[in-house]
Amino acid sequence: MDEANGASLNAGTGPAAKPERGKAVKLVDRVFDQLLERIRAGNYPPDSRLPGEHELASMLGVSRPIVRDALARLRDQGMVYARQGAGTFVSAHGSPAAQLAYSPVKTIADIQRCYEFRLTIEPAAAYFAAKRRDSAALEKIATALADLREATNHQLHRTDADFLFHRAVTEAANNHYYTASMDALKPHIAVGMHLHGLSLLGPRQGLQKVFQEHDEIYKAIADGRADDARDLMKAHLEGSRDRLFEGRVLDLSF
Repeated sequence: MDEANGASLNAGTGPAAKPERGKAVKLVDRVFDQLLERIRAGNYPPDSRLPGEHELASMLGVSRPIVRDALARLRDQGMVYARQGAGTFVSAHGSPAAQLAYSPVKTIADIQRCYEFRLTIEPAAAYFAAKRRDSAALEKIATALADLREATNHQLHRTDADFLFHRAVTEAANNHYYTASMDALKPHIAVGMHLHGLSLLGPRQGLQKVFQEHDEIYKAIADGRADDARDLMKAHLEGSRDRLFEGRVLDLSF
């Protein structure tokens, strides 16, 4: 973001509102991620019963309502299912063998391939997010944006908040194929985001520009401007790729 737009980093916009609710959303995200990771690691095999809400709350250091919300999200994604009077069980979909996965990043060309693939799904996800967003989806995007704002104000790049922003956009599209792809791509995206973040540090105010790109995507989704959301996401990903590769795209023909 250029200097003329720098003031928006401190503006009291939507993402900074309702801090208590935002904190609760972050806790739900953390518990959801922890449970999902344990399921995928095979700690809870298919058709095994998860610990009860009280036990999970004690294990994870959160309240039972937080655990309940995280379990509801796992049910929505088909990772677990409930048996009345018996508890919550891991579905076959939650088995590590059933998870979408990609080969690990091994070369610079793989990072470019990851950007290429993201460009085929994330602009479309942003388009549908603007069409289908609800208050909960917007709040989740806004929470990640607020974390990006805070990091930018301290001249830092937070890869975790960056990824959560992009995942929240795909989740707002209400299409589990997008979110499954983002989850499978998480370690691959993290490599590119980390290197991109390093390229933004310095006197050229690159972090502010990238924050502004995220902010404009959020506003387009919040306003229901689907075409703009798609185009802004596309431009943001292309810009990230070009900043990382300094405009020199590799030939992937061989």
